[in-house]
Parts: sequence; C-alpha cells; structure tokens
Amino acid sequence: MDALPLLLATTLSAGTVLAFAALGLLLNERAGVVNLGAEGMMLVAALAGFATAVQTGNDWLGFAAGMGAGAIMAAAFGLLVIWLNTNQYATGLALSLFGGGFSAFLGIGYTKETLPARTQHDLFGLGDLPFVGTALLRQHPLVYVAIMLTLALAWFLYRSRAGLVLRAVGESPESAHALGYPVRRIRLAAVVAGGALCGLSGAYISVVYTPLWVEGMVAGKGWIALALTTFATWRPARVLLGAYLFGGVTMLQFHLQGEGVDVPSQVLSMLPYLATIVVLVLISRNAAWIRVNMPASLGKPFSPGG
Repeated sequence: MDALPLLLATTLSAGTVLAFAALGLLLNERAGVVNLGAEGMMLVAALAGFATAVQTGNDWLGFAAGMGAGAIMAAAFGLLVIWLNTNQYATGLALSLFGGGFSAFLGIGYTKETLPARTQHDLFGLGDLPFVGTALLRQHPLVYVAIMLTLALAWFLYRSRAGLVLRAVGESPESAHALGYPVRRIRLAAVVAGGALCGLSGAYISVVYTPLWVEGMVAGKGWIALALTTFATWRPARVLLGAYLFGGVTMLQFHLQGEGVDVPSQVLSMLPYLATIVVLVLISRNAAWIRVNMPASLGKPFSPGG
C-alpha cells in the first residue's frame, strides 16, 4: 500500500508526456493531416528545452524553447505537405529521422550537463495528506496543465465555431473551401499548434521527467502518442485516459523490478510497446468502427484548384 501512491504519482507524470504529444497529434489529425514526425520533433524539443534550462536556469523558458522548436519543425512539415502536396507519411518519417540525427549531433555537448535541484511542488499546501497528497498533489504544474488542456481542447472541438470549422476541414476540405474557409491556412495552424504541443512534451521529458540529455531519450514515446490518437478514437478525454493507461504500464515495469519480480528486465522494458501493439491489433479488428470515428479526409492532400 505504501508503494501504490508513488506508483500513481509516477503514472501521472509519465502519462503527461504522452498526453501533450497525443493531444498535439489529435489536432493535426482532426484537420486531416497525419504527422509521423512526432518522435523527431520531441527529440529536438527535448534538446532545445534542456539546453535553454541549463543556460538560463529557468525551466519555463526551457518549455517555451521546446514548444518553439516543435512549432518550427511542424511548420516546415506543414509547408511541404499542405502547399507542396508531398506525401504526408513519407515526409513525416523523414522529419522523424531528421530530428533524431539533428538532436544527436547538436546534443553532444550537453550529455554531461546537469540541471539544478528541482523544487518540491505542493498543491495548495496539501502534499502531506495521506495517500492523496503523495499520489496527486505533489505533481509538477504541467501535469495539471495537461488535464486542463484536455478539457479546453474538448470544448474547442465540440462547443466552439472554430472547432467546428477545424473538424469540417478534416472531414471534407472541399466543402469547407466552397464555403469560403482557407483550408490550407487552417491546416497549417493546426499542424503548428500540434507541433508546439509535441515540443512541450519533449521539453517536459528532458527538464522534468528525466532532467538530463541523452541521445534518443524520447525512446519511442512519439510513436506511442501517435497510436494513442487511434486508440482514443480522436477524442481528447480518451486521449488523456489512454495516456495515463500507457504511463501506468511504463511505470509498472520499474515497480516490478523494484519488487524483485523474477522476470528478465528486457521483458519488462517491452511492456509499454507490447501494450501498444496489442491495443492496435484489437482496434484494427473492427475496421468499420475506425472509419466511423476517423476524420474522413485524414492523410488526403487538398488543392484549392481541384
């Protein structure tokens, strides 16, 4: 029982990494754009965030730098796939590979850098409450931001006019264009905003989650976030729940190792990725259900001229 609140606390932190990235990708896909470059964007953002935090001593500037790096990379991706009509899947993969190599090259000088000791967070001064204090009230502020962002994004998509237009662009860009909406600019705005959220996720990893820089430290979380959007049927609340589910699976491996469970560590390390594969296989068994929930024009290019 003493270990349970700690497991819940680490689950929330691990899930926040996936939540930011998956919510960003959800914005992309609701506008009809598939971006497979999340892993690369998160790596570059992790380096940008860590380097900025090291140089300035300010974590929030690090988060801003990570968001900026993610937004810039997403803007480049958007210009290629939205204006030049390059293949979204191939361009996204290229972005992911570029981000991995670029961050590894520029990050060589930061592998031995460290951040100062983190301050202990205590929401409303209630962190000493039994169980609840440890599990829920000692989190980094961005954990609570992720929850509020999920609620705000759900309201935006389903209760606001701008969200309706965004979904219309993802469902039928031709109809949206016929009504006078600038489809390309709307898609680019969604892609850039999604890239900024992926960047925030990457910066959160290097500044808070594991406060250091190591080549390839995102370790496939961008791909898990991409799978989460399908797992959640493109709905923000389900994205957050799915992020905590996968975060819990990730943390469970460390908990089991700490408890001395007689299972090879390599098998335990496979758990989050194995869970991702199992979920995708189960979802894929019902193709009609996916088609009903998926934006109709997802991954399809659009040209105003027809």
